[in-house]
Amino acid sequence: MSVEGELSDEFDRWERKENATFKVLPYFLLAVSVVVALVLPLWRVPVHLPAVLGLSLTAGLWLLWFHTLHPEWHGNRPLMGLNYTGLMVLVAGLVAIAPWYGLFAFAGYPLAFQYLGGRWRYAGVTATATISAVAFMGGVANIEAENMWWAWVAVAAVSTVLAWAFFYFAEMADHRDDVQKRALVELRKANDKLEDALAENAGLHAQLLVQAREAGVTDERQRMAREIHDTLAQGLAGIITQLQAAEQTLHEPPKLSRHMANAMNLARESLTEARRTVHAVQPAVLAESRLPDAIGDVARRWSEVTSIDAVLTTTGDARPMHADVEVALLRTAQEALANVAKHARASRVGLTLSYMEDLVSIDVRDDGVGFDPNCKRVNGSTNGGFGLAAMRQRVRRLAGRLDIESEPGGGTAISASVPAIPAGGGK
Repeated sequence: MSVEGELSDEFDRWERKENATFKVLPYFLLAVSVVVALVLPLWRVPVHLPAVLGLSLTAGLWLLWFHTLHPEWHGNRPLMGLNYTGLMVLVAGLVAIAPWYGLFAFAGYPLAFQYLGGRWRYAGVTATATISAVAFMGGVANIEAENMWWAWVAVAAVSTVLAWAFFYFAEMADHRDDVQKRALVELRKANDKLEDALAENAGLHAQLLVQAREAGVTDERQRMAREIHDTLAQGLAGIITQLQAAEQTLHEPPKLSRHMANAMNLARESLTEARRTVHAVQPAVLAESRLPDAIGDVARRWSEVTSIDAVLTTTGDARPMHADVEVALLRTAQEALANVAKHARASRVGLTLSYMEDLVSIDVRDDGVGFDPNCKRVNGSTNGGFGLAAMRQRVRRLAGRLDIESEPGGGTAISASVPAIPAGGGK
């Protein structure tokens, strides 16, 4: 249970005990007074038993009717004012003839607090204190006999002032309790809203986790698709090309051997890259050398296989970059060269690796047949085939940019730029 819940329950327990005490106290004080009235004659103390018992019975029935049997009347201030006035008249009669009924008169204080409001409470307190002062002085008969009216007035005044002071502090305490109760109610409402909000946030968090998991699965699928395209697919395409060339040179052993050797080398490299892709490590050429050397090696081997000149130029301060940056640029260069081999019918390719302050870029230019970048494919896309789409995904994943410039008969230029994230830096 929450702290505010425990405090609220504690307030409720005290309030129930207080209400139970207020219900029982008048009857208890009346019963004690009646017992005293019945016992005193045994000690030869004169008591007007018929009058005392008659007024006591009337006071008891009055309490029973207004105080106990009709609790729904307790909120009716005028009716409770009449109830209190009648009860004080009965108490005054009892105290006048039997001073020990000052005990019963004490019930007037809690009843005034319970049934009266505002200034009427203090009027009830004044009446109760005045009647109790008669009991303190030994009854009306004693006051008359010794002519002690002035003393009765003084005792009544002192009792009234003390009672007023007590009631003032009691009202302040009661007001403070009401404020605390309201504050606890508001706090409980706020905590309920907070719990609802936390439950809603937990649901949203779970939803986000599911979405993040799905996004991660999608991203991993795209990564695997790019890796397979950039390694296995390109390697298999190269092997097929070399085998087709070998088939055409069956009667030329030197050329046949060269094409078969190229096919075998491509098969070995593709197998190595496939294993590295499965284990999600960086490409073999990057694992063994820096990015300029890796791209240069790729261009050299591609040139040997295709018999197309490929020259790499490096500008700027060549420095180690984050693994994802280097992989993206290397794969872009590989895909661009693969596209040249498949489609461009070029005689020369130029690659430029540029290191700038905030960016690193790779440019691949060929003098081939070119194409219209805005021309729609069969599937309605203007983004080119999967190779170009994979390049875009790699570059955009690093908040980079891929530009393609080409026109029929004018060659093609592909430029990929990504942030220059140094090795060991965060993505």
